[in-house]
Amino acid sequence: MKVGKDRIVALEYKLHLGDGDVIDESEPGQPLSYLHGGGQIVPGLEGALEGMGVGEAKKVVVNPAQGYGEHESAGLQEVPRSMFPPDSELRPGMRLAAQTDGGEVIPIGIREVKGDTVLVDLNHPLAGKTLHFDVTVRDIREATEEELSHGHAHGPDGHEH
Repeated sequence: MKVGKDRIVALEYKLHLGDGDVIDESEPGQPLSYLHGGGQIVPGLEGALEGMGVGEAKKVVVNPAQGYGEHESAGLQEVPRSMFPPDSELRPGMRLAAQTDGGEVIPIGIREVKGDTVLVDLNHPLAGKTLHFDVTVRDIREATEEELSHGHAHGPDGHEH
């Protein structure tokens, strides 16, 4: 069986930014399982995996447009310090989650703290970066009807979120 649409793929991976320093990886013996064609991994990696078989390994380089997108200057916003809890110690480089008025949770990065204002970055931390993946396909199977209707892989014992 080959990697293709509507199949559950178990993937071991390591990710670096071209310098060899691993910034993310699957846990040993615990590959990442995803629904191929479901938009659960970056498009450039998903496309490169198409047609691979179990046991196959590959190095994949994904440009920003096919990864987490370009870094958008519109994602940098200056907000009042009062929007954060008064006792929070904000530092550049911190990653936080904010909730919109509509209840949506969005990740933000703190770029700079300037007295009464804070410069936040709404871009993904890997936006604008070229991604280097070392991947090995560990398993492929047809997705169940439940997985297809939910739009994601379930664990070996059934439904896991």
